Amino acid sequence: MITVLIVDDQAMVRQGFSALLDAQDDIRVVGDAGDGTTAVRVARELKPDVILMDVRMPDMDGLEATRRILETQGEQTRVVMLTTFDLDEYVYEAIRLGASGFLLKDATAENLVEAVRVVSAGDALLAPSVTRRLITDLARRPAGLDSHKVAHLTQREKEVMVEVARGLTNAEIAEALYISEQTVKTHVSNILTKLGLRDRAQIVIAAYESGLV
Repeated sequence: MITVLIVDDQAMVRQGFSALLDAQDDIRVVGDAGDGTTAVRVARELKPDVILMDVRMPDMDGLEATRRILETQGEQTRVVMLTTFDLDEYVYEAIRLGASGFLLKDATAENLVEAVRVVSAGDALLAPSVTRRLITDLARRPAGLDSHKVAHLTQREKEVMVEVARGLTNAEIAEALYISEQTVKTHVSNILTKLGLRDRAQIVIAAYESGLV
């Protein structure tokens, strides 16, 4: 059972998301919060698997709440950022802070449910429009990751990293590189470990910041 905390300053949004997710056999909403400060406290108490986090909220915004939660709960909790605006600075900063997903509020009900399942399984999820903006923005930024760290990856790991940065799934990477999907998963795991990254979203950033892509 995937446990979820919903954080949004609009009660109707929280209630709507809660009803939708609770209707799923494998998802249970364990709590909600209307601002970032409350979200940090409740997240520490409930330790949910996934948090749906609004970006713009009073008192403390979703970015700061995400930073505080992930600093203390690490890999235990995954965060999906929810926003009406696919703004570059929010996308980049949210992923740098450790958010595993970024979904626009106009996404379908099916997209929302799938987002919870995807990030709970350890993968990253970005809306297509967000992915395009993120890659465009990263391409303009100066290198930030020490390229020497990437140099310690094997040639195959670098190839997999490039394909992840292109937005390919494990199955698509396996087909492109003529290797098994399980081998791709192993390479992705090795990349995360060697570079000290949290998930695939951060692999995308690392690929661009290191100059590999």
